[in-house]
Amino acid sequence: MNALARRMRQDECERLETEIVGERVQLDPAGVLIVPNEHTLIVSDLHIEKGAAFARRGMMLPPYDTGLTLLLLERVLKRLEPRRVICLGDSFHDRKGAEQMPDIYRDALVKLMAGRDWVWISGNHDPEPPGGLGGETANELCVGALVLRHEPLKQPAEGEIAGHLHPVAKVKGPGRAVRGTCFVGDGSRMILPSFGVTTGGLNVLDRAFAGMFDLSRAKAFMTGMRKIYPVGFGALC
Repeated sequence: MNALARRMRQDECERLETEIVGERVQLDPAGVLIVPNEHTLIVSDLHIEKGAAFARRGMMLPPYDTGLTLLLLERVLKRLEPRRVICLGDSFHDRKGAEQMPDIYRDALVKLMAGRDWVWISGNHDPEPPGGLGGETANELCVGALVLRHEPLKQPAEGEIAGHLHPVAKVKGPGRAVRGTCFVGDGSRMILPSFGVTTGGLNVLDRAFAGMFDLSRAKAFMTGMRKIYPVGFGALC
């Protein structure tokens, strides 16, 4: 079963509870983070309208990414029913994504936003507020003891919740290696996986992650179909 098919079947799954600088959070196999005390869901790197952005540059991708990403997000919101949703940057693949999004997708997104507090954190792909969609916008946001931003800082940053790097992890198993999207954290900070269906990923052992985590405590929290699998860095390849 491919990764997209697994995500489409995540109707009933088990969240993993952990702490970041003492703040209780829950990691959901769909790739979103819940802050239960704040009734808040955090999702990163939707990259809505990526296919359209590529098409504007003469490179064709299957034009289904926006619809599938929004469908997955709808299922997560129905299952978890958060009062507030925070999109952690790169919600749209480029500056024109929100403005030129087809009405069918715009209407679907507006429907998901209705009745909830909704915050757009600016990303490197979408540094400006998404026009005509409503919601609040911010460069950074504090939620309890947590500091939310799109790009993780290179230096130590206690309480940081970030995206941008699209983390994936690879573990050697009997006869083969298993690779999948993951959260990555050490109890002090955490980077979320990308949520968009065509976003790709970067191995957490890549030098882009170097120095961000205490490797004696760091784990890749790999997303399975119905649960999260914490894996120490020593078991990764």
